[in-house]
Amino acid sequence: MLKVARRLRAEHSPARLRLFLGLLLLALTIPSAVLIWQTQQQLRWESLHQYRTLAEEMAQRIDAELGRRIALEEARSEAEYQYLVVAGDPNSSTLVQRSPLAELNAEQHFPGLLGHFQIDPDGRFSTPLLPDQDQVNPALGLDGADLAQRQQIQGELRQVLSSNQLIENERAAALGASREEAKSELAEKEDKLQAAAEEVSSQAAFDQLAKQSVSEVSNNLGRVDELRLNRDYADSDTVQRQQLDSQVLKQVAENTRGKRKERNAVYEAIGSLSRLDRDSADSPIQIFESEVDPLEFSLLASGHGVLYRRVWRDGQRTIQGLVFDQQRFAQELVAAAFEGTALWEMSDLVLAYRQNVLQLIPGERARGGLYRASQIQGELLYQTRLSAPIDQMELIWSVRRLPPGPGARVVQMASVVLAAVLLVGFWLLYRTGMRQIRLARQQQDFVSAVSHELKTPLTSIRMYAEMLREGWAGEEKKRGYYDYIHDESERLSRLITNVLQLARMERNELTLDRQSRSVEELMDLLRSKLASQIERAGFVADYRIDPACGGAQLSVDTDALCQMLINLVDNALKFAQGAEQRRVEVAATRLPSGVQFSVRDYGPGVAKSQLKKIFQLFYRPGNELTRESLGTGIGLALVRQLARAMDGDVEVINRQPGAEFQIRLPIVD
Repeated sequence: MLKVARRLRAEHSPARLRLFLGLLLLALTIPSAVLIWQTQQQLRWESLHQYRTLAEEMAQRIDAELGRRIALEEARSEAEYQYLVVAGDPNSSTLVQRSPLAELNAEQHFPGLLGHFQIDPDGRFSTPLLPDQDQVNPALGLDGADLAQRQQIQGELRQVLSSNQLIENERAAALGASREEAKSELAEKEDKLQAAAEEVSSQAAFDQLAKQSVSEVSNNLGRVDELRLNRDYADSDTVQRQQLDSQVLKQVAENTRGKRKERNAVYEAIGSLSRLDRDSADSPIQIFESEVDPLEFSLLASGHGVLYRRVWRDGQRTIQGLVFDQQRFAQELVAAAFEGTALWEMSDLVLAYRQNVLQLIPGERARGGLYRASQIQGELLYQTRLSAPIDQMELIWSVRRLPPGPGARVVQMASVVLAAVLLVGFWLLYRTGMRQIRLARQQQDFVSAVSHELKTPLTSIRMYAEMLREGWAGEEKKRGYYDYIHDESERLSRLITNVLQLARMERNELTLDRQSRSVEELMDLLRSKLASQIERAGFVADYRIDPACGGAQLSVDTDALCQMLINLVDNALKFAQGAEQRRVEVAATRLPSGVQFSVRDYGPGVAKSQLKKIFQLFYRPGNELTRESLGTGIGLALVRQLARAMDGDVEVINRQPGAEFQIRLPIVD
């Protein structure tokens, strides 16, 4: 029997249940987690693709605006780099007016523009903001403040170009002019040779700009390779497409930005401006043809950008171009288009030139600003080059954290709900499984207990019956044997009655014959049924009736109520065998809404952890394999079910000493 019980317990093991539910939970959780993760990644990729599309469109807008500004500079004639230009047809009617480049703060000028300049074949620096010395005249409309502002800009241009060794500084030029005046006629030839050498040197300086090393234009912001960007989402197809787009743009620029020839008319003023009359026959207008190279770009060591071109006339070369501040260029062209947009809200922008970071334009989430390239981290969103001639300049967008995507919140909420359903569902399954395991064990214990409860008294009854039948017992012992057989028969009858009653209740076939009975009548009936049971157990019974409930009427099934109280008394006798006071108290007490029947013993009481469990079906405290006390575990459960069937209830409380079971039943109105 012990081996069978152990094998049954192993089959209904909580460890096996936990293992099974754990494996089932993993089988559902792992594919669900993978599916959710893949969905999140797909949503992130789609969101990143949307923002990348926005970055591409923004780059195209920036490049288109820059291309428009460069196209305006490309279209400028050689003559516009003079203060005065000739408008109209030189062969018919002409009008001498200011050059468009002579206007201050013109809207069509380049972003971040410092000023335009021209370097003549003889190395002389000039700007269209100021007329030649022989053209300075009040008729040109230059007042003192205007002239001072233009001279200041001229000084800044000269300083930038001279500091980058593109022209001689102003002081050296003045000293050179003084030396020329002091030279004799015999040295004129030597001076001309020296001037020719200086001319070659000045022109060669611009030729060397394209070969300028990266270190000469570096700054303290860092390099592109210092950007801590993850390129997992920048797939090879995207990179190849960007490279292909850059090559296409470069080819288009090369095909559209070739050399061109132009025919210009230049006004050469001599003396007063009274000769500006376009109808004058001796108007000093010179007509010539020149060949203009496309614009080139270079970033100077001082941080300024220079766009320049070579103009050829009569075999001589003139350098024309403009100087701009790269920080203002980035702010007016790039940052102005970036800030305040959806991209600005979640990404950072880097402007780079030849792998050197020129400008860090932080997004809205970059708190505290950005000061080094190494501070840029996250995912590479989009990287592209600008069109020629500034094709060495790059725009790099990055995101610190991948955007979740429009459907990510729904997926997250669904994930939380799914996780909650799985956890709660498996917790309920675990509780149900444990309850079923306990129930199965209790049923096994019940079968074992019932077998023991039936076998032991039947064996004793059979033994005493055989002794009486064979005449082996004397007359003085026969009475005791008969009493024992009677008591055991009664105990078997109560056990069978409990089992049958439980079977009917489990099948919902329990029918109670409820009748109105007084409390005194019920207590008298109980006293007669319990007297012999308590006396033979060696206990003393104490019956008490509250005078307040003497005439109270209860609607009860008499047999069921007696069965309930007999079970409680039997339980008290069983667990109080070792008590110092072998006494049982049965009392009836009036309550505000009913009557309470109570059975108290003076035994060890009930452990607090078992107060709510002892009324569960088949529950018995202790280890079933080492149990010494009798019982089947259905008596107290049957008491509760019968009490509730008669609109009452039962509970247990600990006394000092012992325990008291209380049955409360309503009074009939």
